[in-house]
Amino acid sequence: MNYTLNQLRIFLKVVQTKSVTKASEELHLTQPAVSIQLKNFQDQFEIPLTEVVGRKIYVTEFGKEVAHAAEAILNQVSAINHKSLAYKGQLYGKLKISVVSTGKYVLPYFLSGFMKTHDGIELEMDVTNKNKVLESLELNEVDFALVSILPEHLKIEQIDLMPNRLFLVGNNEVSFNKKTSTEEIFKQLPLIFREKGSGTRQAMERFINQNAIIVPKKMELTSNEAVKQAILAGLGCSIMPIIGIRKEILSNELQIIPTKGLPIETTWSLIWLKGKNHSPVAAAFLDYLAKEKEQIIQKNFE
Repeated sequence: MNYTLNQLRIFLKVVQTKSVTKASEELHLTQPAVSIQLKNFQDQFEIPLTEVVGRKIYVTEFGKEVAHAAEAILNQVSAINHKSLAYKGQLYGKLKISVVSTGKYVLPYFLSGFMKTHDGIELEMDVTNKNKVLESLELNEVDFALVSILPEHLKIEQIDLMPNRLFLVGNNEVSFNKKTSTEEIFKQLPLIFREKGSGTRQAMERFINQNAIIVPKKMELTSNEAVKQAILAGLGCSIMPIIGIRKEILSNELQIIPTKGLPIETTWSLIWLKGKNHSPVAAAFLDYLAKEKEQIIQKNFE
């Protein structure tokens, strides 16, 4: 047998995700590349490792044993690499962060310089909705979480990164008289909501309730990108964080609709459980943010 570490890594990821497509996404590889390496790996065994029934992949009992061995091998390789870096005095380990979906437009800029400085650090960043972000934080599965609305039920510590502003947004075909009331605006345009559990949805509903606005037409989509595309297509308007639509605003594909009581202002904050013992990697990242965040903001967000 002549399998490679890369094949072990790919096979293990396919077993974990039960999907070639998801494995390729998480490994940042093309789907054909994953399929080819998976086939080359499986061809080296006389006993099947996986079975395809319909469109689903099922791992055989033998495949599960191979996956368990592959995980142990990869962990040992990672340990060797870490020890090598430690002897050279370099920082190594994993940095795990859970990020609310709009945060994907923010956090990479605060991570870039840090990751480039420390080659031995592996980043695991999960982008999902607010409820799942807080669940992973509460279960202590991550070092940090990035949110724009602080949780009320958790005891946390935080470092504030930058403001988050939400405006009412429509496409370039929408036009209103400056004297049009907020109530009339929402009567004329269907309002597009994020799904329940989203921080943006929470901020929108709070604004609507505080201003006693009646929303006769509404629809619900499960990501900011889907909401943006729906607005571009003329399906309605939405209250959105400006951070995710800067390019479309500058190119006049989308416009901010002046509305009394908007923008809603919150703060992007990196949070962690109170009293958490940070790993050397997590502690180093906090030190980096304290020193560099103002320059990062000026360079990328002013």
